[in-house]
Amino acid sequence: MSTRPLLQPTSGTPPELSRDHVQAVHRAMCILTAFHGDEQFLPLAELARRTGMHKPTALRLARTLALSRFLVQRGDGAWRLGPSAGWIGSRYQAQFDVESAIEPILRQLSALTGESASFYVYEGNLRSCLMRCDGPTARPDHPRSGELLPLELGAPGRVILAALGQPGDMYERIRRRGYHYARAERATGAASVAAAVRGAQGMVLGAISTSGPVERLTIALLRRHAPHTVAAARQLGTALGGMPATALRATWHP
Repeated sequence: MSTRPLLQPTSGTPPELSRDHVQAVHRAMCILTAFHGDEQFLPLAELARRTGMHKPTALRLARTLALSRFLVQRGDGAWRLGPSAGWIGSRYQAQFDVESAIEPILRQLSALTGESASFYVYEGNLRSCLMRCDGPTARPDHPRSGELLPLELGAPGRVILAALGQPGDMYERIRRRGYHYARAERATGAASVAAAVRGAQGMVLGAISTSGPVERLTIALLRRHAPHTVAAARQLGTALGGMPATALRATWHP
């Protein structure tokens, strides 16, 4: 399943932009997030199509981004992400001690359940898969590291919203039992159970999920995996709780 960029400009000024926002910056971000599949290079026409821009506008933005090496142009005119985009991604992940704190816990959870284990962080109304440990039969179309997904779809996003105090009967139930499961909610064929991860002073850091194919993960099996997932979330919260404030911050502002 291919994913669409969550930043999508429209003709004119997008309604979510106020006088405090710069439309050109928003459009530039749309260019960068247009690279959402397995492709390395995108022709200008495809960049324009995915972002909803006219080709001259997309070309000006791409050339501007290339000045700072966020994009690189091939000889035939196609574009790819440049080294500056990779540097920003590495700085994002450097805020977390991924190897020593997160990976062992995900591996342990995956070994206990036989399924894939993931850690999601959130920014605003989006979540991103920071790290994943694939199970032996992982789906090929699972969320990639760094991919942006909406909070209101899927078990990981729902438990984050519940932990943040989202009103509603569903979120009250999630808060009472400490986890949530979903089947084919965000992606057809996928199922998961998730629990919120809290750090120092109860700060919401994100969510841990156990996921796999919907054909195997019945509701009964998701419930069986829930205690392991909740325990892993608590363990990770303890591990991350001693990190510096910059690593614990769940929301980053541009």
